[in-house]
Amino acid sequence: MDFWQVIKKRHSVRSFDSQKDVSDKDIKKIIEAGKMAPSAGAIYPTNFLIIRDQKTKIEIAEAALGQYFISEAPVVIVVVADIEKTASRYGQRGRNLYAIQDAAAATENLLLAATALGLGTCWVGAFDEDKISQILKLEKSQRPLAIIPVGYKKV
Repeated sequence: MDFWQVIKKRHSVRSFDSQKDVSDKDIKKIIEAGKMAPSAGAIYPTNFLIIRDQKTKIEIAEAALGQYFISEAPVVIVVVADIEKTASRYGQRGRNLYAIQDAAAATENLLLAATALGLGTCWVGAFDEDKISQILKLEKSQRPLAIIPVGYKKV
């Protein structure tokens, strides 16, 4: 798919084919695309947590205000920013803006890469950060900023 086709084709998918898995090879490509996003000061504070465990996906869906379509996807990627990593160079602006912008750019790359591979995604931003942090056992410096269910669209 060429770039413009990917841009036009990308849309939010909230219904996934639970019988069709996503390969590790495709997830690796998607993560690589996320890592290629720009980053303030080349700090790259963004990490990507890959969730395949059904129990954990259900817990994430519950913490995402009951958006249970998340748990239908075979893979969930949680985009996490180490805000203190960016703050160490840029202070409050790094903590409150640059780390978030870096994660947003990485998230968009994830969405576009998945689309190019024929996969569906949805950028989920409505969730209880504290609950997600507890579920994923994140450090205090880590902030979950996006939840991305990934799978094949249910037809």
